[in-house]
Amino acid sequence: MRADAATLPAPLRPAAAYAARVHPIDAGIAARIVGRSWRPGCPVALADLRYVTVRYWGFDGRVHLGELVVHVTAAGPVVTAFRRLFDARFPIARMVLVDVYDADDDRSTRANNTSAFNCRPVTGGSRWSRHAYGLAIDINPVQNPYVYADGHVLDPAAAKYRDRSRRDPGMIHTGDVVVRAFAAIGWRWGGDFRTTKDYQHFDRP
Repeated sequence: MRADAATLPAPLRPAAAYAARVHPIDAGIAARIVGRSWRPGCPVALADLRYVTVRYWGFDGRVHLGELVVHVTAAGPVVTAFRRLFDARFPIARMVLVDVYDADDDRSTRANNTSAFNCRPVTGGSRWSRHAYGLAIDINPVQNPYVYADGHVLDPAAAKYRDRSRRDPGMIHTGDVVVRAFAAIGWRWGGDFRTTKDYQHFDRP
């Protein structure tokens, strides 16, 4: 499925207050994710995942409805964290399931898509990522790139954002509202990792 403007939710009219909903993985959602982001052998069962919709401020200054899949134990805390981002009008480029990109993390990253569950290994490794448990979220991956210890940026299109002195909309910085919102629910930020910096990444250890 192509993730162009036609596949993305239209802005809500008029701009609405924050709202979020948590749903079990029903047949409709299962049809979207089974064989893509979830498959037999994943470390978490479908029954232990939840489909979450949240309202967020887009880069266009309008309110949009986003979607994520997370672990059942993370759903409530994630809703709380995104409320804080909404109240601060922190902008998010887009938020659709990674399955829109056939669960291809590179494609989702290049589309600047904020996403959560994806049954995949860690970048450059073989063990399961925290995304494979529904316990991680990547936010605005273009503005907040994955930067290796040698300074190489995983997505070349995001290379200019290696300069963290920039203050472009959607960037995440030490101690800002995004870091504080996720710290409040017990999640860590990849920007605090010692060597490789994963500025887009938040997870529950």
